Amino acid sequence: MRAAIACGICFLCLSVEHCQGQESGQNKNQSSLPNIVLLVADDLGYGELGCQGNPQIPTPHIDALADSGVRCTQAYVTAPNCSPSRAGLFTGRIPTRFGYEFNPIGARNEDAGTGLPRSEITIAEHLRARGYTTGLVGKWHLGGTADFHPVRRGFDEFFGFLHEGHYYVPSPWDGVLTMLRRAGLPQGSGTRFQVSPQLLYTSHMGHDEPAYDANNPLLRGGSPIIESEYLTDAFSREAISFIDRYKAAPFFLCVTYNAVHSPLQAKTETVRQFVGIEDVHRRIFAAMLSDLDTSVGAIMAELERQRLRERTLVFFLSDNGGPTRELTSSNLPLRDGKGSMYEGGLRVPLIASWPKHIPAGQVCHEMMSALDIFPTVIAATGTQHSAPQALDGYDVLPLLADANRQSQHKLLFWRQGKRAALRQGPWKIVSQNQSTDGRTWELYNIDADISESVNLATEQAGKLAELRSAWQQLNAEMTAPLF
Repeated sequence: MRAAIACGICFLCLSVEHCQGQESGQNKNQSSLPNIVLLVADDLGYGELGCQGNPQIPTPHIDALADSGVRCTQAYVTAPNCSPSRAGLFTGRIPTRFGYEFNPIGARNEDAGTGLPRSEITIAEHLRARGYTTGLVGKWHLGGTADFHPVRRGFDEFFGFLHEGHYYVPSPWDGVLTMLRRAGLPQGSGTRFQVSPQLLYTSHMGHDEPAYDANNPLLRGGSPIIESEYLTDAFSREAISFIDRYKAAPFFLCVTYNAVHSPLQAKTETVRQFVGIEDVHRRIFAAMLSDLDTSVGAIMAELERQRLRERTLVFFLSDNGGPTRELTSSNLPLRDGKGSMYEGGLRVPLIASWPKHIPAGQVCHEMMSALDIFPTVIAATGTQHSAPQALDGYDVLPLLADANRQSQHKLLFWRQGKRAALRQGPWKIVSQNQSTDGRTWELYNIDADISESVNLATEQAGKLAELRSAWQQLNAEMTAPLF
């Protein structure tokens, strides 16, 4: 009997050791997987960051992120406005392939069928199926009804809002300086009217500020909440909490700021730092960008504090170019801005950083796309064997690691109603309208003319015909708009 008991105890010990060994091995495998952090600014102009050449508004934390990795000077998004750009970013596919062509705003976010189709697999869905914990903090704008909620699209946690914009503090907007658009102002007030020391109206755009908060509450998961903290700061808090709670497991954290998207609202304490900027419009924008930069710094500091920095791949980009008249945002040296198929609407700042994998302090001048982020994440996480769908981007880790490599992108395609464009090597065609006789195309050599100031359509008629044919071939692969 004693011998049998001893044998049983021995067996139990061996079983426990075996299980502990298996668990240890699993934890080791899990800890070797990289974390992924995706930071997305909203309506940030190409020329607004310090590392992009802006001396007026300091952005030391985003600049430091660029110094720690690679700053990409020819990075593009898939649409010149928020929602279809995000559809391309999250799926790795040209959004017009699956009918996501236009940008729903306001009440249109609540229309049935308006949102990212369930047939498309998101980065979050792909990573969660492979053991990642996934979180979205910030703006969604890929469907405002229950069918399209982020927690139904691969995110374990969500803190943010579903529509295109949101006020940064709840009414009555205490502690912030606010400038709102109005279609008209009291007679004799010009284009600006001072309502109170903390509120101004401006009529320079000729229309009212959209009703951003109408039927668009801040949510934690699916539950509406009241948030008293300035929204950019609240997003920092939530992102830091997510990192702290899931530091032991591989995670995907996506922080989609609404800064610097309208409405123009900045903390008064931050506005005071920019008293040297005479125009209050620009001063508010500068403060909003400064707080966005502070938030990026806080998230990066948390990764350092948790000793996660070396095994975290970080991307920072904007969803599209900046709307200059609305925000004062600069897209220089690019032409035009948000909503346009010129470079100012489509080319954005993009930074990638991953210590020991991506060399620090590099600048990549090769053509890249937001479409590349999904396949790059797949490669970084070693899940190439289970790519969810045919992707339009490429794994750019080799390109980011070696400045001598060339981009794999031969063509970049855009279509949004009457507006269209295609980039091939140094050449780009742009159509900003569509007449009864078809599209009117312009041709530019982007390498020689980054500002798209010299239309070569007549001089280079053969090249124009070649790119038009390439656009038409790709256009034949696309589908009709879903909404």
